[in-house]
Amino acid sequence: MAEAGPYLIGVISDTHGLLRTRALQVLEKCDLILHAGDVGGPEILEELGTLAPLTAVRGNCDVGAWAERLPISTVVAAAGLSFYITHIPQAPSRVPPGNQVVVFGHTHTPDQEQRDGVLYLNPGSAGPRRGSLPVSLALLRLEGGSIQVEFVDLQAPA
Repeated sequence: MAEAGPYLIGVISDTHGLLRTRALQVLEKCDLILHAGDVGGPEILEELGTLAPLTAVRGNCDVGAWAERLPISTVVAAAGLSFYITHIPQAPSRVPPGNQVVVFGHTHTPDQEQRDGVLYLNPGSAGPRRGSLPVSLALLRLEGGSIQVEFVDLQAPA
């Protein structure tokens, strides 16, 4: 990884058409935003794209012409790392080699796990609350060769 930094990446998923004010406040400080699908509409992407460069993938609930323009998965390079982004969680054997971070959504549950030197990250759902699951996104701070993950509770006061 390049020694430049700090570099801040906002990771959001499962907005399902709802972009909370708190999410916008957190993401406006980011150098890059990754959306792991179930966007809910092109207006979400348009608004996020005004905050920082944005890469998004299509989720299983994203339909219509606007959604068909989104890839099912993609790879993004940032701050000397390679990020594989998809909506549905992937078995390690299905992730293309050479990626240091795998970003996914779908489960609405924030989670991070290191497997064989790869960080698997689900930011949770930033959209409508589902049952008792938290409403969240994640921030990745990249600096000095390290990655720090912070989950942000979008229902907590700023």
